[in-house]
Amino acid sequence: MEIKITLPDGREESFPSGIKAKEALKDFLTKETIGAKFGDEVIDLETPLTRDGTLSPLTPEDPEALEILRHTAAHVLAQAVKELFPEAKLGIGPATEQGFYYDFDYERSFTPEDLKEIEKRMKKIVKKRIPLRREELTKEEALKLFEERNEPYKLELIREIPGETVSIYRQGDFVDLCRGPHLPHTGWVKAFKLLSVAGAYWRGDEKNPMLWRIYGTAFFKKDDLKAYLERLEEAKRRDHRRLGKDLELFSIEEEVGPGLILWHPKGALVRKIIEDFWKEEHLKRGYELVVTPHIARRHLWQISGHLDFYAENMFAPMKIDEVEYQLKPMNCPFHILIYKSRRRSYRELPIRWCELGTVYRYERSGVLHGLMRVRGFTQDDAHIFCREDQLEEEIFRCLDLTVYFLSTFGFDEYQIFLSTRPEKYVGSEEIWEKAEGALRKALEDKGLSYEIDPGEGVFYGPKIDIKIKDVLGRFWQCSTIQVDFNIPERFDITYIGEDNRPHRPIMIHRALLGSLERFFGVLIEHYAGAFPVWLAPIQAVIITVADRHIPFGERVFERLRGANLRVKTDFRNEKLGFKIREAQLQKIPYMIIIGDKEVENEALTVRTRKGENLPLMSIEDFIAKLQEEISAKVLN
Repeated sequence: MEIKITLPDGREESFPSGIKAKEALKDFLTKETIGAKFGDEVIDLETPLTRDGTLSPLTPEDPEALEILRHTAAHVLAQAVKELFPEAKLGIGPATEQGFYYDFDYERSFTPEDLKEIEKRMKKIVKKRIPLRREELTKEEALKLFEERNEPYKLELIREIPGETVSIYRQGDFVDLCRGPHLPHTGWVKAFKLLSVAGAYWRGDEKNPMLWRIYGTAFFKKDDLKAYLERLEEAKRRDHRRLGKDLELFSIEEEVGPGLILWHPKGALVRKIIEDFWKEEHLKRGYELVVTPHIARRHLWQISGHLDFYAENMFAPMKIDEVEYQLKPMNCPFHILIYKSRRRSYRELPIRWCELGTVYRYERSGVLHGLMRVRGFTQDDAHIFCREDQLEEEIFRCLDLTVYFLSTFGFDEYQIFLSTRPEKYVGSEEIWEKAEGALRKALEDKGLSYEIDPGEGVFYGPKIDIKIKDVLGRFWQCSTIQVDFNIPERFDITYIGEDNRPHRPIMIHRALLGSLERFFGVLIEHYAGAFPVWLAPIQAVIITVADRHIPFGERVFERLRGANLRVKTDFRNEKLGFKIREAQLQKIPYMIIIGDKEVENEALTVRTRKGENLPLMSIEDFIAKLQEEISAKVLN
């Protein structure tokens, strides 16, 4: 049997079915060829071709190439571990967005010293330029092979693979169950680094054995690896968990429980500033504030559908007076019941209610991460009840407000995704198409570029997700806008239309910042703890050179505090350089230095946290300067 292949120069040629990609591309191969593209599929050069298609070579310059490199790096890692620790059992080892990992079942965790030895062995394997050979085996052959190699996790995977055959890759004496694709030989894996070790349950299930996951990264160029490792170091310097402790912003205490945040005075003050700004802007835009309880009868979430689709993320119920109550995982049922508390007219719509509502969701301990992944968090939540003819305008308003909030906090780059109907959902396809269409039209009419994220909508409706880009180029999911035709029906809420008949409102669920906890964590890392003046918990510190300067320092303090500036004093009998250094470590925007010259002139010498000395200025000029920065919400 022959197949027709369209080659890179546009020629269509016939080849025998089963021909390897490298043989079909023999006239187009160069020393830079590492794989191939067959239609939209990335394959390695050893892959047999069994159907018609378009074939082209893949080089390190292609965007798909990095994934192949990292996948092969994971195999090099696994081979090195098996050579050094023969008792280790193989789990899985995929490429990831940032690098690769491989899971191993071993009697203990791997130490930093182990990683150094594994890296050395990997370099030896790379130097040998060992070819990676793909083979197709029957499942019976594969089971026999991995039984002989005593690899129980591979046996489990083979038994679950549909069909009669599986593919393996041989790499010298190393063999792995794998779909591929891979590089032609290990010599391509030159710029790599092992990064860390963590525990990971087999297949993510806490009931399964704990394996040891070794993380690494790899690039084609050493300069790219160096730049990535420098970014990692910068990310460590900005880590919100370390800065949260150093700057006394928040803590997570074992006595309280994992994933539950204690806001310290400085962190709570920043939170208040964010909350006050949030409330003021919402009130300006026609929203009304509501407040709802932290628990309610569990049947509320039965009505909403959350118990059918979301129960694994909800805490266990509690019994009060023999009735089951639930820590709330979201605020929407409460807002619906406020709407339902009396009859509504079409003239009242749209109704916009907002709440900084604290919710509780069960996250497995393995995924908890500082402020970014918690079990109790406060959503900047809002629900809009509107008529269908108002829907597009309300989505517009949500998008405008989102962009305004994000830019005010210093986020001007973001990715927008339209998340469509998931596999499990409520409501009809017709309603879903109508909701998706409304979101799509709003994005297009606003001229906003977006990507489709298929199947990632929530069970009751599609959504727009906005991921913000921080100073290190990382994206964080924060804002979401969801259109919901379904939950209003489940709660049977209506409004009386112009025709004096009941009609079903449409509901928009939206959060602009996401959760205050995660957003605060992103802010800390974005600014490395050096918040803009308007957000800084302490905006200025008054530092005296000697005790004789304290009386003037106290007068300055009272003047600044009277102008509603957040200011502290450092009148300690310590060296000036020491006190300045401490203020810089605390990321305080301005240091006011008071010595003989300042007392004599009744003026201030001001130093920024970046080390810049400003010209001598009056107290009034300094107050005016800060008030202008605060009012304009000047960013760093």
